[in-house]
Amino acid sequence: MSGGDAMLMTDDSAPFRDAFDQVLATVAEPAWLTTRRRAEMDRFALLGFPTRRQEAWRFTDLEPLIAAPPLPAPPLPAAGGGDGPAPASLAPWLLPAPTHRLVLVDGRFAPALSAGGALPTGVWLAPVAETLRRRPDMLEGAFGDGEEAFAALNAALFTDGVVLALEPGVVLETPVEIIHHTMSAAHARLHIALGAGAQATVVETAMGTGGGWGNTVGVISLGAGAVLTHLHIQAEDPAACHTAAVRAALADQARYEACALITGGRLSRRDMAVTLAGDGAQFRLHGAYLLDGEQEATLSVRADHLGLGCRTEEVVKGVLAGASHGVFLGTVAVAPGADGTDARQLNRNLLLSPQARVDTKPELEILADDVKCSHGATVGSLDEASLFYLQARGIDPETARRMLVEAFAVDAIDAAGLPDALAALARRHLRRWLDGGAS
Repeated sequence: MSGGDAMLMTDDSAPFRDAFDQVLATVAEPAWLTTRRRAEMDRFALLGFPTRRQEAWRFTDLEPLIAAPPLPAPPLPAAGGGDGPAPASLAPWLLPAPTHRLVLVDGRFAPALSAGGALPTGVWLAPVAETLRRRPDMLEGAFGDGEEAFAALNAALFTDGVVLALEPGVVLETPVEIIHHTMSAAHARLHIALGAGAQATVVETAMGTGGGWGNTVGVISLGAGAVLTHLHIQAEDPAACHTAAVRAALADQARYEACALITGGRLSRRDMAVTLAGDGAQFRLHGAYLLDGEQEATLSVRADHLGLGCRTEEVVKGVLAGASHGVFLGTVAVAPGADGTDARQLNRNLLLSPQARVDTKPELEILADDVKCSHGATVGSLDEASLFYLQARGIDPETARRMLVEAFAVDAIDAAGLPDALAALARRHLRRWLDGGAS
């Protein structure tokens, strides 16, 4: 970094510059990637952490992260051993079906905790580090300019992640399961590229112990007619922070079916930017954030419609207990000439205590004429008439309350149309929250 640039460094970046030098000392990678890392570290040094003065971040309180940002830890002596998680500790988080499983411990691949069978011809599934050794061409161009602050920091500090690539027409029947186990700080990457007509299912679960920070970036490219089903479960330790950015590009007739369930972390934020570039592309997002205590969660989604006849459907529900705070930011942008767009956004929130609060901001940016677009948001409490109805039939008040909350939240899972095993996993974590949350 030049002397002139150094004068513009933010104080936020100071703890990360030593970590950056340590990462460079432990990785073996192509020269182009090291150059890219340095550029992204420079960018984060100039940007620093987002602030509430920025419109996209004005509802998100980053103080729990800024006060003492966790730094990447050195690799464990043996992945899955030593101070790492015991295999049995992962059992409650695993998909109840055969999978190709890759476990990342503090952002590094842990082979002792991972499992999977033979892959069909035309499928590449491997850690990022292995991909850089054997197929670096797959990742060239995957680190874009103009990254926002946390994505830039991820591109500078990442040590591993997962790459899934399918050749045209390949259907991967067995789901890919990615477990992020975070104890200190993890900057992991997920790269998914499906060729024309390819299909895959990915389950991504973030969990861990202690007040760590998981900061992930997902880059998704779907060729013409490709279909990706993507379930994301964020259930990290109550003291943890979680930030994630997803960038997806959809070609003609491609479909991105996403479902997000957010229950963990003291602070969490998931930013999704989906570009429907091809004609007839479809993006569906169903999800829920379930919060208690002093948890804060933000789900920010932007869908850019560029092609003809594209469709976006977003249904996000929030259940907020204690003094928790939920935020939904949804933007559907329709470019000039993107005629035939059909876009719907709905955010519904259920407040279970007087201290809980929500900020919801669904927006439409329409620059085409022949479109059907709608958006809406609701905030309310449990229906007293329904509670009375259940109690009048002999159901105690606490059970009645739980039944109504579960029915409200599970609708977001059921509407996603997930395969049975994925829906069962999501419902399991919903019940887990109900057992320990909603106080």
